[in-house]
Amino acid sequence: MKDFRLPIQLRWADIDANMHVRHSVYYDWGALCRISFMQKMGLSETVYQQYKIGPILFREECKFRREIRMGDTIAIDLQLVQTRRDFSRWTIQHIIWKDEDTPAATLLVEGAFLDTQLRKLTLPPAIAQEVFDQMPRAEAFQWIEKVTGGNS
Repeated sequence: MKDFRLPIQLRWADIDANMHVRHSVYYDWGALCRISFMQKMGLSETVYQQYKIGPILFREECKFRREIRMGDTIAIDLQLVQTRRDFSRWTIQHIIWKDEDTPAATLLVEGAFLDTQLRKLTLPPAIAQEVFDQMPRAEAFQWIEKVTGGNS
């Protein structure tokens, strides 16, 4: 897939006392974008339940660049920045766009898949690997080589 951009409906509840979007909303938008992409590609909650897996995050950080206020037009995209070849570990970048062409924030998340019964990291099933393989890739995309020894 070349691009994936999700329009965001700004709600009054997203605004803080400074009359701009409160910081935690950006992280919610990132989750919404990732889940929307996966569902569109066939990786739904039903599939997660069938395989007893779920995506988890190790790290999530946001760089705020432009203020977003009520009335602004907002969209968010996603790009795979890096991943292991089996898609067991990955980094996804989101750019939150204001008024279609102004980057308002960059959100970076690092994650993996969890076996929801064993409560341990697991390899994703083929359907998840196919979905991640179709995810738009960042210009600086790179493969992560697995490090032997340790917990990586």
